[in-house]
Amino acid sequence: MIAKFRDSLKSKKMIVICSIIMCVLFFITLFAPWLAPNDPIAVNLAHKLQSPSLDYPLGTDHLGRCTLSRILYGARISLGFATLIFISSLSIGLVVGIIAGFKGGWVDQLLMRLGDGVMAFPSLLLVLGLVGIWGAGLKQVVLALILVQWVYYARVIRGIVLSLKEQNYIAAAKISGSSQWTIIKKHIIPNVLPPIAVMGTLEMGWAIMDLSSMSFLGLGVQPPTPEWGAMIHEGKSYIRTNPALMIYPGLMILLVVVTFNLLGEALSERFGIKRR
Repeated sequence: MIAKFRDSLKSKKMIVICSIIMCVLFFITLFAPWLAPNDPIAVNLAHKLQSPSLDYPLGTDHLGRCTLSRILYGARISLGFATLIFISSLSIGLVVGIIAGFKGGWVDQLLMRLGDGVMAFPSLLLVLGLVGIWGAGLKQVVLALILVQWVYYARVIRGIVLSLKEQNYIAAAKISGSSQWTIIKKHIIPNVLPPIAVMGTLEMGWAIMDLSSMSFLGLGVQPPTPEWGAMIHEGKSYIRTNPALMIYPGLMILLVVVTFNLLGEALSERFGIKRR
């Protein structure tokens, strides 16, 4: 009992800490234009590769651009579009998973075979293939990631719905004459959201990693737009002379991914949900 209480207290503390960090990160995302000390895309070759100073708190890159300003603006791309990918993928997966699990029959078979077709390919390889067909660019990468990631949400949600359908309160709702939409709204969705919240926090980290990796490969965000993965790509040529150009954006990616993963772990312990 004491151990269980201690674990519960620890998970609550971790949720609070991770939530505070996330709030700070999203605050930076929203108010980057007011927090950034300089223009993130302004080139000044006279100040290239400078050390940290009052004017440039984290120094400058190879084109004389403020590193801190680019990191702050990069959060808008990395966090903002990762959130868009997550919300869009979850929305599609939620609709498909509920319909497949609740309807069953040929509808379930059709939707799941479609999902199996997507999952037949490694996700990164499929994203690279789609971007290769559509061309490089942030919009293409975001759309490709959404089209790949919705399947994972759909399959998890379908499994939850199939187990919920066997519960007595669902049968009672059907006998009482409740419509399918009423049953889904009052009984299915509220029971699906907690495990999806856990899964979502874990998948957000992967969304940021995928988005940054595409930009690192030169397929996502295009210069001079600041983005953490693109900043690492630009700084790799100076890894020996000025490694900070790669370290700072890399640390931001690490901070965000670790925060979301720790939050997911804490939520799974808090709600007693096993990771899938």
